[in-house]
Amino acid sequence: MAYTQLTACAAAIKYIQAMGGNSFHVGVFNALPTGMLFMQFVAAQLANRLKYRRQWWFWVTILQRLMLLPFVLGPWLFPALGDGFWLWAFLVAWAINNGMTHFSTPLWLSWMGDYLPKEGLNTYWGVRHLWMQFTAALMLLGSGLYLLDPASDFRWGYAMIVLVATVLGVIDILMFYKVDEPPVTPLPQASIWQVLREPFQHTGFRRFIGFTCFWHVAAMVGAPFISLYLLEWVGLSLFQVLLLWTFSWIGGALSSRWLGRLAEAYGNRPVLIMCTTLKSVNMFALLMAGPGNTWVTFSWMAPLFMIDMALNTGIAIANNGFMLKQSPAANRTMFIAAGTAVAGLAGGVTSVVCGLILVWLANWSVDLPGYTINGYKVLFCVSILLRFIAVGLVRHVQEPKSRSVSHVVTMLVGVNVTQVLRFPVGLYRRRRLEEGISSDGSSDDEVIPAATSPAGSK
Repeated sequence: MAYTQLTACAAAIKYIQAMGGNSFHVGVFNALPTGMLFMQFVAAQLANRLKYRRQWWFWVTILQRLMLLPFVLGPWLFPALGDGFWLWAFLVAWAINNGMTHFSTPLWLSWMGDYLPKEGLNTYWGVRHLWMQFTAALMLLGSGLYLLDPASDFRWGYAMIVLVATVLGVIDILMFYKVDEPPVTPLPQASIWQVLREPFQHTGFRRFIGFTCFWHVAAMVGAPFISLYLLEWVGLSLFQVLLLWTFSWIGGALSSRWLGRLAEAYGNRPVLIMCTTLKSVNMFALLMAGPGNTWVTFSWMAPLFMIDMALNTGIAIANNGFMLKQSPAANRTMFIAAGTAVAGLAGGVTSVVCGLILVWLANWSVDLPGYTINGYKVLFCVSILLRFIAVGLVRHVQEPKSRSVSHVVTMLVGVNVTQVLRFPVGLYRRRRLEEGISSDGSSDDEVIPAATSPAGSK
């Protein structure tokens, strides 16, 4: 998490701008982490031919951790090549970096899926997310303080951040060297097409893949451009943006253990539905933000970003829990790849297309009384609409033994939400019954308990 946050934080956006990049380059940068997810299919096929995954995961990830450093130091070592060359060299290195990340991810996840017990898995994942997100918050705060001076050279500053990230990233991999690994459970006598088809032939898992694909499209219409929007339109400084994301990660950390327990107790599906339903909060916050006193904007956006990251955490825990619990031991790596890679490809294409749209709408705006609509806000509105549609799709995801959303909400708030929503109707029906009783002379005790008693109550 330290490596990921330091290399992919808002400082990278300023680095791209310092090298002469625009919103298209930012769109490409943010598309690659999801666009390279197809490498998970390569890893999944390889995993079915291996007895142990650790050696492949170890060396590929070590190389991945070292990949960016030469290309961020390149402008200082060979300045004659020009910023344009080094910008695209950095983006190519970023693509290879993310490709190796996604090659190693299903190997690691399937290893953990075999290593960890199914009972309590979501609770473990929640604790893991807690420490990951505190780490992310600490890294963003540290990088924000390091780049506090707005007149600093962001090219050199980002290069030093990548150097620190590389050291921490290599240490991370070395810590796994002696972690036990159960042998791979391969899919016996399976052709490559059978291995690829199996996740899509599983009805329940196919619905999950369909939802994640649409959700990635809905999210990537707006999410890749949040930092750029805050820097260019709202006017926040880089330190304020990094501090905003720091608070965001703290919100995720504070909620992750509780969300893990919630998913373990009631199932991944209700957590996924509830978090998806509320996930548009950050897009609405961005639509309300505008130029002005940046610290005032920061003060009301910080708690909303904390809530948003808590929802992200719930979605991440539910997704991982669903994939690890619903995938078979044989061919687990391919199920994990299918659950993330197809969606990532859809999201990556969406990010690039939306980056081009922002370039096209760079000088376009509509001024209304007290409000301005620009390209960013158009994308955020489209993202909100698509997220609302995703709420309908996520309800089709099925998970055996999970509880209903209404049951989980009732347990959380301590009252039956359906009954609360029907309360005015219940009063009306009761009054009509009482009027009928008074007109025919019947006793209250003869009618009302049966009419007002909930169905199935004892």
